[in-house]
Amino acid sequence: MPLELNTMIITKGKEKRIEENVFQLVKDGYRLYPMNIPLEVRKTLISDPTGTAEIIKLEWADNKTVLTYNLTSLYSTN
Repeated sequence: MPLELNTMIITKGKEKRIEENVFQLVKDGYRLYPMNIPLEVRKTLISDPTGTAEIIKLEWADNKTVLTYNLTSLYSTN
């Protein structure tokens, strides 16, 4: 099973708001992220960070990874 280890959250604008500061993001493939520690959030790999988040739930199914994360700080609204 291919597995990718990630240390930042790259959204590509595909995140969905679940609650006020809680978002969900579906990524292709199986990816492993550190949980409950601050990670940078970026729209693309080369863009500036847009904020900081902590992953609160990680699910793998059907060759997809579903992240649920709490946005703890926002640097810019753009």
